[in-house]
Amino acid sequence: MDQIPDFLSKPHDPQDPNPWRALYLDRSTPLPDEVKQAWLTDSSSSSRQYLLPFLRPLARLMIVLIQVVKTFLPRKWSHSGLLHRILVWGLKRFVSPQANWLILRHFHLGSQVLAFIAANSPTKVPTSPLTPMNIDELRDHTFVKHDLNLFNFVIRLNQTLRDNNQEIGPPQRVDFSMIQPVPLALDDMPQGPLNKMDLQSAIELFTPLYQLLLSDNDFWRAANSLQLDETIGIYAAKILQAPEHLILLNNGHPLVPMSTLRAGYRLVLHGLSTEMLHSLLNQMKQAQAQAEGDQAPGLGQGDSPVSPAV
Repeated sequence: MDQIPDFLSKPHDPQDPNPWRALYLDRSTPLPDEVKQAWLTDSSSSSRQYLLPFLRPLARLMIVLIQVVKTFLPRKWSHSGLLHRILVWGLKRFVSPQANWLILRHFHLGSQVLAFIAANSPTKVPTSPLTPMNIDELRDHTFVKHDLNLFNFVIRLNQTLRDNNQEIGPPQRVDFSMIQPVPLALDDMPQGPLNKMDLQSAIELFTPLYQLLLSDNDFWRAANSLQLDETIGIYAAKILQAPEHLILLNNGHPLVPMSTLRAGYRLVLHGLSTEMLHSLLNQMKQAQAQAEGDQAPGLGQGDSPVSPAV
């Protein structure tokens, strides 16, 4: 995976500038270089250019047809185990290494973000972190658990805040201790001859399958969990006193449910928003450590400040 993508390896041509190169070099959004490179490599792939335009309308048509079919199925129709086995099989054999890496990272990042909010809220609530180290570990109903964790966290946090007449706000000292590098390597992802499908195409393809093999209630909950991006972003903004960082959140108002037809596209936005929030928290963690190190008293020449317990 040491190959440099074309948008970085080819020289810049002012008469034909590469849009992916421009997006990579742009630093207006908080993303680490390795994440941005993987994201743009996946986004600029032939799969996304040629497969996605045909796959997306077919996938949305399937969502409509499956909804009709499910009106005749039992309300409790659900085969989560089968769904996750198929997802793991498809990810390992057909999805690009960059897409698989970003998918696995998402569970780690989401768990860290919820832990950050829980630790810096005036009332403490439990979290249920998901940290799969490989694709096979996703078989343990990980996609469904991810949605359940998000709703359960919002419910538990706000019920406790209501019971104690409290509000989320900036703590005396922000705790960044849970914001850590994700121990996943891009080189460890499957790299077979068929691992070419980009992230957006994979999500569009898997969304109708998700709908078919879960109950209507589970699928609706999964689709609408995406609208909690703004909710989580607001919690973080209150803790950090940084409302300007909400500008890139656009999955929709949480009180206005959106059609499940665009769930695939919104899921991509959800993943990118999580990456950006985690990157922002990591930057602030480093700034806090630097500021506290600069203020450490009694340092002689050649001494180095002890890292603060964050």
